[in-house]
Amino acid sequence: MQIKNLDNLLEEANKVITRLSYEETCLKIKNGASIIDVREESELKQKGMIKNAIHIPRGLIEFTLSPNSTDNPDNISESSTLLVYCAGGYRSALAAKSLVDLGFDNVYNIGGFDEWVINGGETQVNLKY
Repeated sequence: MQIKNLDNLLEEANKVITRLSYEETCLKIKNGASIIDVREESELKQKGMIKNAIHIPRGLIEFTLSPNSTDNPDNISESSTLLVYCAGGYRSALAAKSLVDLGFDNVYNIGGFDEWVINGGETQVNLKY
């Protein structure tokens, strides 16, 4: 078995996961998509998060959103539209690929938090952890 490196994993993820533009993301949000922030808690404390996002760190995504998980927020189901982001779009690509592997049908990578802010996206700083 060949050992894969990060570039291989990202290449595989990016073949499966659609990367949305800011405009496409806003449209999905208007249509009821759930936004998932996979950054670490320390990153949220420093910069805030996208308004109404759900914080699920990358290391917990499979546990939190696996079938029959009692930790599943917002009644997310396999047919929910999920918009995943991190700081730069790499962890979100890997997390989104994991969600597809778990059986979720409508999963998108919306990139990084700074890109969202630069485009004028709404954020919140009064965070619940």
